[in-house]
Amino acid sequence: QVQLVESGGGLVQPGGLLRLSCATSGRTFSSYGMGWFRQAPGKKREFVASINWSGSSTGYADSVKGRFTISRDNGKNTLYLQMSDLRPEDTAIYYCAMARYGGRPNGAEGTYGYWGQGTQVTVSS
Repeated sequence: QVQLVESGGGLVQPGGLLRLSCATSGRTFSSYGMGWFRQAPGKKREFVASINWSGSSTGYADSVKGRFTISRDNGKNTLYLQMSDLRPEDTAIYYCAMARYGGRPNGAEGTYGYWGQGTQVTVSS
């Protein structure tokens, strides 16, 4: 009964900021790595960022490195994605996912056992 629920998406202007949240339940959140993925219209889902169980190790896609920050609050069972300097090409549905182990997961979708429903991020003037 693991559930992941994303929130925080919306419309933002280019160069703006946005923070996504992923609330989890049904499993020991602090035991597992987590990841963010996104899917733009007409495109395949792509890896954005990942984090290990404690938050001490993070990884990012080149397209977002230096602009996005993944973090987690194990006390709140919540994963975050802080996005800055947003660009129109960041427009997508953003999904959080729980990995099958505690280490920092890679960008392969098969690494993750559970997925949220997604939240829409639109970057436009």
